[in-house]
Amino acid sequence: MRLFPDAAQEAALRDTLALCNEAANLASGEAYRLRVFGKQALQRLTYGQLKEMGLSAQPAIHVARKVAGAYATLKANISAGNLGKSGSARRRKVESKPILFRCDAAQPFDDRCLSWQIAGRTVSIWTVRGRSGRIPFRCSDAQYAILAVHRKGESDLVCRDGKWYLYATCDIPDVEVKEPDGFLGVDLGIANIATTNDDTRHSGKALNRVRHRNQRLRAKLQRIGTKSAKRLLKARRRKEARFAADTNHRIAKQIVTEAERTGRGIALENLTGIRDRVRSDGPSGSPCTPGHSTSLASSSPTRRAGPGWRSSTSTRRTPRRAAAPADTSPRPTAPTKPPSDARRAASLNTPTSTQPATSPHAVPRTGQPSACQTRRDRCTQHRP
Repeated sequence: MRLFPDAAQEAALRDTLALCNEAANLASGEAYRLRVFGKQALQRLTYGQLKEMGLSAQPAIHVARKVAGAYATLKANISAGNLGKSGSARRRKVESKPILFRCDAAQPFDDRCLSWQIAGRTVSIWTVRGRSGRIPFRCSDAQYAILAVHRKGESDLVCRDGKWYLYATCDIPDVEVKEPDGFLGVDLGIANIATTNDDTRHSGKALNRVRHRNQRLRAKLQRIGTKSAKRLLKARRRKEARFAADTNHRIAKQIVTEAERTGRGIALENLTGIRDRVRSDGPSGSPCTPGHSTSLASSSPTRRAGPGWRSSTSTRRTPRRAAAPADTSPRPTAPTKPPSDARRAASLNTPTSTQPATSPHAVPRTGQPSACQTRRDRCTQHRP
């Protein structure tokens, strides 16, 4: 739900988030220094210090739990290999310092420090300046119906792009599970985002086209670098992520609707450990282009086969004989012919041609005319 606080309430909410995250950084430093990452152990270690900073009892407990949860998430990412292998630069950088929280990072609240007035569509939140009073919130009718019936547990106070939100937890009971009559197989990919065994293809061509367009536009605005260009870049933040999430949501909804209509279950492709199973290089050693298939016959430079195998295209060629060198001597200024003795002396000084033919104007074996034959009208050295 989105909150609509007034100026005084917004200032109180901002100060509350700043103090809670400052306390979280203190607790994170103590947890990293003493290697204490459990919820209860960290709470006993830092509760007194957090209270001295001005936090009440429940917010102090939630700060300690938030820090413990952050370290648990970090440990899970390291165990799953999401931050690289042991000894990698990225993993060393993460493990060498405590976790830090932004000044406007989200903060959880429970029913002791956050009360809901569902009928009046308002909430009251604990702040460092006391209770904030009733802050109106807005949501869709469907979200309001779920909130009125199924809200339970903690809610997160979030400030994003200057707007205030509450992420409420709703405990919705599970629907009755039926035994499927069959399964709808779904293959995941890049060129085709999803392909079912009913031969239904959800192409990713439009998604890649929009992604490339956004990339070109973002590079163009970054290259301009003016104040208006930076304002446009800020307005386009997370636009591509929202578009991709909406595309994935629509595709998933179509697949689920089809499976529910036909009474089948959904079998997804198992991509666990795909980075360890798939080679990063193509069959010929060159990197493969994402989203394009590479065939072994087209990418391999040489193929070995048994006796009697012949290639469909032969790469053997007959070497072409060298043509006679082109004449680079300057043309005479006068059209008069030199004396016969001078012509005879000039012929003795003429460099020998690499052409095996006896005549300087002979046609080579390759069928190509010599340079002098193509320039016979201008050739003065071999002119009869």
